[in-house]
Amino acid sequence: MTLTAELYFSFRSPYSYLSVGRYRGMTEEFDLKIALRPVYPLAIRQPDFFERNHPNWLGYTMRDMIRVAQFHEIPFGAPRPDPIIQDMATRQIADDQPYIRRVTRMGQAAARRGAGLVFAAEAGRMIWGGQENWHEGGHLDRALEAAGLGVEEIIAEVQGDAETLDAEIATNQEALEAAGHWGVPTLVFDGEPFFGQDRIEMVKWRMEQKGLEKR
Repeated sequence: MTLTAELYFSFRSPYSYLSVGRYRGMTEEFDLKIALRPVYPLAIRQPDFFERNHPNWLGYTMRDMIRVAQFHEIPFGAPRPDPIIQDMATRQIADDQPYIRRVTRMGQAAARRGAGLVFAAEAGRMIWGGQENWHEGGHLDRALEAAGLGVEEIIAEVQGDAETLDAEIATNQEALEAAGHWGVPTLVFDGEPFFGQDRIEMVKWRMEQKGLEKR
């Protein structure tokens, strides 16, 4: 029997990126289906989050994400541009956020078609894998194609159905919180939330208890 799970994911979260390829690999190796549930990052949901953090938070997080990438041999680099437009001196989040809204809506459109996980893995590599100007030049189009999606169809949907897509993304956030967490990446399996890229082995252990089998 195919096992199913849901991955709550943000395109601005480095830890989401550091987990999604490994979760994708699990679906390729095992009889497992993981549905992507994209959410907007904290910078959109809680713009004052960065102002409230301990001064050591940013430095530690930067060090940790780099070593996680090195440990798992995952290509990694600071996104160029940042998916969130922010004044790094004041930490002020801009009101207009075209980059993160476009790619997150693409992710939700892909998720509607059951192709969200692959799109997130491909787009995530472009954003966090050292690709310059990931937001233009057809890079995201190639991520859509890699997920088996029609580029023109998805772009038209993102442009013409933005309000409904945003409502679905908000519903994803509500579902994440109802499942028992609030952050990303969180994988929910059999009603149990597993938060963080460092819980993947534990997820696999739990799934094996529930009958996870290789393809």
